[in-house]
Parts: sequence; C-alpha cells; structure tokens
Amino acid sequence: MLRPPRTRPIFVPAEPPPAGPPPSPEILRAMGEAGVVRMLEDFYLLLEDSPLRPLFPEDMQAAAHRSAAFFVQVLGGPPRYSERYGSPRMRQRHLPFEIDPAARALWLETFERVLARAEERYGFPPEHLPAFRTFLVSFSAWMVNAEPRATEI
Repeated sequence: MLRPPRTRPIFVPAEPPPAGPPPSPEILRAMGEAGVVRMLEDFYLLLEDSPLRPLFPEDMQAAAHRSAAFFVQVLGGPPRYSERYGSPRMRQRHLPFEIDPAARALWLETFERVLARAEERYGFPPEHLPAFRTFLVSFSAWMVNAEPRATEI
C-alpha cells in the first residue's frame, strides 16, 4: 500500500534571505578554481565523519564538486553550477532535508575547521576570511528549515 509522503512543518527564518554582497572575487583569483575544489573536498571529508553525514548523498566527492561549482560561481567565476544544475535556489534544494539550528551550527563549525588552515592549504587570502565567514553565517541561516528540537531550546 502506498503511503502519502511524510510532511513536516517548514520553518521560515525571521530574517529575509541574504541580501549582502557576495564574497570577494579576489578569493577566487587568489585560490583558483582548483583551490576552491580542494577546499570543498576537504570540507566534505570532514562532513563524512560528522553527525551531518545522513543529510548528504552517498557520493561525497560528487557532492563536494557540486558545492565547489556553487562557490566558484558565488565568487564571481564561471556559472558552472547554473550550467550543470540550473538555478541555485539553495533554500529550495535543501527543503527535503531537515536542517535545524543545531545542524546549521555543526555545518558552520565544520567549515570553520577548513577555514582555519585555508590560507596555507588553499591560498585563501586572509584579508577576505572575515567577510567570507559572514557570508557563510548569513547563507546558512537561510538553509534552516526546521524548528529547534526541545533539547536545543
């Protein structure tokens, strides 16, 4: 017997979607696409060993490359993400996955582990790290689509 799809209430953040400037294109110029790809591959390696792993597809390398294409585009590079996958519409793409504030915090903490060594490992220009972190905080806030669990309150 077929069952209707499981539905859950979708949380909508009080803040509007991020409207600030994207991260500086200087980041991509300094790192090159290869540096962005390596950074995202390392990030996804960390995610693979995290409690967030069930939110990601089986092929984490493919997921890392998809994410790298998004970041290259956000950093002012070629629109590879849009060419391969269509409009980013990241909130819509993340709706099937239950992302609560704790998952967001863990995602940010994991990204921070990569950014802590981004200058020496990928050539990330250190003067652009604060604005990039601000972008990640804003971007990730809009991905939250589930209320905090009672234990998080």
